[in-house]
Amino acid sequence: MPYQAYLIAGIPVLLAIIFAVYAGAKVRSVFAQCSNIRPQSGMTGYDAARRVLNENGLSHVRIERIAGSMTDHFDPRSNTVRLSETVYGISSAAAVGVAAHEAGHAIQYARRYFPLKLRNAIIPVTNIGSRLSTPLILLGIILAAASYVFIYVAYAGLLCFGFSVLFQLLTLPTEFNASKRALKAIQNSEILTPEETAATKRVLSAAAMTYVAATLVAFTQFMRLFLLINNRRR
Repeated sequence: MPYQAYLIAGIPVLLAIIFAVYAGAKVRSVFAQCSNIRPQSGMTGYDAARRVLNENGLSHVRIERIAGSMTDHFDPRSNTVRLSETVYGISSAAAVGVAAHEAGHAIQYARRYFPLKLRNAIIPVTNIGSRLSTPLILLGIILAAASYVFIYVAYAGLLCFGFSVLFQLLTLPTEFNASKRALKAIQNSEILTPEETAATKRVLSAAAMTYVAATLVAFTQFMRLFLLINNRRR
C-alpha cells in the first residue's frame, strides 16, 4: 500500500512536467507573436536596456550580445547584462520587454534586493547539492536493507535536493519583481506606447509561468522522494 501511495504521488510530478512543457511552448509562441510588433520609437533591446540602466544610475553596467535565443541574463559577477541575438539589436515589443527585464535584475543587484542576494548566496550549495542528492538517496535506500541507520544517508540526499527547491522558490519573487521593475521603467520612460506595453506584458507574464512551472516540478519531486524514503524507513 505505501508503494501505491508513492506511485500516486507521481501524478502531481507528471502534471507539473506537463505544465512546464506547456509553459515553455507558450512563452516561445508569445515571444514570436510579439516580435512582430515594432515599437514606434524604433528602440532595440540594447537601447531599452541602456536607457533603463542609465535612468537608474547604472551607466557603468555593461551590455553584451550573446549567442542563442532566450539566453538573456544578468551576470552579477561581471555586472553585465547579456542579451541574446533575438533581443540585442532587435526592435520589437518582445525584445524591449526582455531587455528591460534583465536590466531589472541589474537594478535589484544594485539595490541589494534581498531575495536575489539570498538566491545568489545559495548557488554554490545548490550546485553541490544537485550533484549529491541522487547518489545519496539511492545509496541510502539500498544500504538501508543492511542497516536502518543508512536511511539517514537518503535523508541527507533529500536535504541536498531541498536546496534546489529553495532556489526555485527564491527565483519566483526575483523574476516577478524584475518584470515589475521593467514595466514600470518602460511606462515612466515612455519607451513603448500603451498598446506595445501590453504586448510586452504578455511576454513577461508568459516567461514568469515557466518559473512557476519549474518550482512546481521541483516541489512535487521533493515530496515524491520524501514519500519514497519515508516508506523505506518503515
